[in-house]
Amino acid sequence: MPDPAAVRPPLPPFTEESARAKVQAAEDAWNSRDPERVALAYTENSFWRNRDRFLSGREEIREFLAEKWERELDYRLRKELWAYTGNRISVRFEYEWHDASGQWWRSHGNEQWEFDGDGLMRRREASINDIPITAQERRLT
Repeated sequence: MPDPAAVRPPLPPFTEESARAKVQAAEDAWNSRDPERVALAYTENSFWRNRDRFLSGREEIREFLAEKWERELDYRLRKELWAYTGNRISVRFEYEWHDASGQWWRSHGNEQWEFDGDGLMRRREASINDIPITAQERRLT
C-alpha cells in the first residue's frame, strides 16, 4: 500500500490559488488536533523551529503535537497567507486555547514553510507570542 504522505498536493511552484489552498489545508489539519494527521504533511526528516524548540523528523513532530494539545485545550486556529514564491509560503496566524486552570490565551505568530517537490513540508520556522485573554475576548469559536 502506498505511503499516504508520499504526495501532498498542491505542489510547488505555488500560485496564489495553490498557496491559499495549502494554507487552508494546514489550518483544517491543525484544527483537527490529530497529531497523526498533521504529521503526515511533513517529510520524514522535516526540520522545525517552534518558538525555542528545535525538532527533527516526523516522529518528533507527532510527539510535540500530542503534548501541545494535551496542554492547549479547546485549541482553535486561523491562518492567513502572507507571501509565497516557488516552494515557499509565509503565513501569519493566531490561535486561542485555555490551560488546565481555565485561563484563556491568544497566540499570535508567523511561519515560514519550505516544501519538497511532492508537496511535503521539509522546513517550518515559527515565531509565536502568547497573551492572556478572558473567555469573553475570544474571537475564534
